[in-house]
Amino acid sequence: MAETRQRVESQYLRNYVPLSELTQDNLQELSRSTFVEQIPAGRTLFKKGDTDNRSYYILGGEIELDSGEGSPKSVAGATPASRFPLDHHRPRQATAKARTDVFYFQIDNNHLDLLLTWGQNAGYMVTEIDNSEETTDDGDWMTHMLRSSIFHRIPASNIQMVFMKMEAQPVRARDVVIRQGDEGDYYYYIKQGRAVVTRLTKTGQNIKLAELEAGSSFGEEALISETKRNASITMLTDGVLMRLAKADFASLLKEPVLQSVDYEQAQKLVASGDALWLDVRLESEHKNSALPDSLNVPLYLLRLKAQSLDRSKKYIIYCDTGRRSSSAVYLLTERGFDAYMLKGGLMAIKQQ
Repeated sequence: MAETRQRVESQYLRNYVPLSELTQDNLQELSRSTFVEQIPAGRTLFKKGDTDNRSYYILGGEIELDSGEGSPKSVAGATPASRFPLDHHRPRQATAKARTDVFYFQIDNNHLDLLLTWGQNAGYMVTEIDNSEETTDDGDWMTHMLRSSIFHRIPASNIQMVFMKMEAQPVRARDVVIRQGDEGDYYYYIKQGRAVVTRLTKTGQNIKLAELEAGSSFGEEALISETKRNASITMLTDGVLMRLAKADFASLLKEPVLQSVDYEQAQKLVASGDALWLDVRLESEHKNSALPDSLNVPLYLLRLKAQSLDRSKKYIIYCDTGRRSSSAVYLLTERGFDAYMLKGGLMAIKQQ
């Protein structure tokens, strides 16, 4: 009879950083693919220089982290240090070897980053545009779109092409415009009507995340971060959507707007005093590992706190992988800030 693998229950995952910031539904979803694993004393969990994109957490036993510089560091299960992932860098800055038999679990960082990104964006998806009246006139909806500072950053010819390339799509109540898990294909603007944002969990539960009204846009996240749709959008009423194909979105909006710099370029900008580091990860992640003198505004609060940022400064935005920071760059650019994404995020930085 096959041995049953022991799953790490969601209530236990909540003890670890940044898993503690996930919603209960997302914790349950993560739990279904997270299992207790074991390595014997003397075995290596990972080696210095490894580039795997996974987070390892110690449940029990003791791990030695040896960077080759100075004395090895020890991390034991059920201690404050074990709440954080081991050597959370890519490439790895140390070799992790079990001093005793060790029980641990591992998380796919791509999956985790997606859950964190959605969890932080879920409550704040609706664009801050006056949606009290439905937009019906062609000139009106174009004027609404042009209020976004995104259009101040792209060539006039691109603006003209955006409106030329956007096509009207009549929709009916209960039409599914975007389906969770599908590839990103279009960026949408609601000209008329209302829609609901939902996410299907692995338990089959459909969770309502937000409602969108005329004047709202959606669908850009999957196109920006090159990931699959992480929620579904269903029409609540009949209406009309304006949509822009993925290739046109990339060439006309994404490429001119999503500025990025590598770590060396970013350091020079910050050292000159022209730019500031902005960490859009959760506060718990920031406290665990952050770049010196960086400001921490979690992505889910960025819309609310954007007005408190210094518009005279450039912002170099970072997260672990670049997924959350790419969304943040687009969001701040919409609001008129000069924002740049750190290429590859923290995981791409070789710590000294």
